[in-house]
Amino acid sequence: MTFKVTHQCLLAIMTLLGASQADAAQVDRQTLIAKAQQEGHLTIYASTGKIVQQAKAFSKKYHIDATGIKAKAPHIIDIMSHEAQAHNVRADVALVEDAPAGAMQLIEQNAVFNYVPTDLKSTIATRYQNPLAVVLAPNVLAYNTAHHKTCPITNLWQLTLPKWKGRVSMQDPTGKPAYTDWFNQMAEHHDDAIRQAYQLQFGQPLQTHEDSAMAEFVKQLAHNRPLLTHSDTDSAAAIGSPDTKQDFVGMISTAKFRKNKDGMKLGLCTGVQPVLGWKYPSLGVIATGSHHQAAAKLFIHYVLTQQGIAPQGVDGKMSTNRQVHVPKNEASGIEAYREQLMGFNMKTIKSDWEHRQDWQDLWTLSYR
Repeated sequence: MTFKVTHQCLLAIMTLLGASQADAAQVDRQTLIAKAQQEGHLTIYASTGKIVQQAKAFSKKYHIDATGIKAKAPHIIDIMSHEAQAHNVRADVALVEDAPAGAMQLIEQNAVFNYVPTDLKSTIATRYQNPLAVVLAPNVLAYNTAHHKTCPITNLWQLTLPKWKGRVSMQDPTGKPAYTDWFNQMAEHHDDAIRQAYQLQFGQPLQTHEDSAMAEFVKQLAHNRPLLTHSDTDSAAAIGSPDTKQDFVGMISTAKFRKNKDGMKLGLCTGVQPVLGWKYPSLGVIATGSHHQAAAKLFIHYVLTQQGIAPQGVDGKMSTNRQVHVPKNEASGIEAYREQLMGFNMKTIKSDWEHRQDWQDLWTLSYR
């Protein structure tokens, strides 16, 4: 006997299978919720003050007692590492803003483990799953809208021109790993793009003795002596102050665009070759020795939802869950230009970690 499988039959079968998988995921999550509610208090660490608000909202939603604690990434890593060694774990789950350090000092040492919610694997790009990045923080090129109708920079190599000597504001790369990690990611994955941008700007191929086009860019940028600051707040003030007579451009986090409502004049540079900035990942990790692992897993799932990321979303921070979007009231407008940002490849963050000192040395020697 021969059976003829029609297109309609296949669609019906696929629909049933999809519904079955969705039902199974829902059952698994309900089981996780029930178990989490029996475990007791959950302690969550992150480098943003928004974690306090996120923990409270999580507690309200799932009836689980949770506390959010703000701490800098090195402090979080130190706490979780020492607690693991002492077999006295109190920090259950963390969002670690320094992905390479978190991977090498926590995951590689088995102090924490990686967990990707099963029902979200299909909506999170593979490059963000191992280790799991839950939040992406955009660092972008900005300008002063009181000085220019549109961004005066259309190519990153323009930042190395004499015209902008001493007039590019940014955090010091020797104290801000996000910069050295960006340098390394560009060199490893997008070096052809930075090389092509050079030719587009200057009309001839790049000639360099450095190992990569990105290394040459970093060297020339440092030679141009940017105004180095200790915080994005200081950089944003240099760039966007409404009464400044000096004309600065620079790199800042999208969170600083919220200051525009108080009179700042920050504008987002768009259409810049080859990128207008980058998305810096925060890891979501669970302590291996946690006694509240179900609740910790539930929190990882929660922060990957629209409701969970919302407090950070207003700052322009992006979920790695492709079904979640930046809120429409976010101040910079970065959602419309997210494809112009360099995305981190989590598979090579070990290289980012290993080459940090090399990039810091190159910057320091070139800045003199």
